[in-house]
Amino acid sequence: MMDRTITLIRHGKTSGNREKRYVGITDEALSSEGELEIKTRAYPKADIVFSSPMMRCLQTAKIIYPDMEPIVITDLRETDFGRFEGKNYLELSGDKEYQSWIESNGEAPFPGGESRSQASSRAMKGFEKLLAQSQDYENISVVAHGGTIMAILSNIFGGDYYSYHVENGEGYTFDLSHDGLYSGLCTRPFNR
Repeated sequence: MMDRTITLIRHGKTSGNREKRYVGITDEALSSEGELEIKTRAYPKADIVFSSPMMRCLQTAKIIYPDMEPIVITDLRETDFGRFEGKNYLELSGDKEYQSWIESNGEAPFPGGESRSQASSRAMKGFEKLLAQSQDYENISVVAHGGTIMAILSNIFGGDYYSYHVENGEGYTFDLSHDGLYSGLCTRPFNR
């Protein structure tokens, strides 16, 4: 097993992201603005690329790594927001279930969807799968979702889930030593 550098990249912007909607299981494409933002950034080279199965992630991976076929890991998909899916906070204001979800600091399950702990443990299963498949690669890139990235990083590095929030097209890089130690976490805007 070798030392590895892992880059987590949040997919480019969709129209739902621009409207601050809860976009989880909706298979939304990148907006033209989202595509352009990805094209104007500089991402690190990768020896292997993993992606969530969602169209927005696969499109992002194809723009960044046009010569590589991303390996899809289903467990890296975004949280199922249940009844809140496709809505934004303005449309949900005054909704009793939404208010109690906010008051739980996002810990309560989404009505008809997943809880943060369910989505986090699923994301970690996906992360373990990609680690098992990338043992012989030095530079690993993963295109996933904001919630997936927050889940993975808060599980590995500790601290608050929301402190790892990342904007579309941005991400984090960290190292994994051959003996299983994580280090060197840094935020990456990927600006040229």
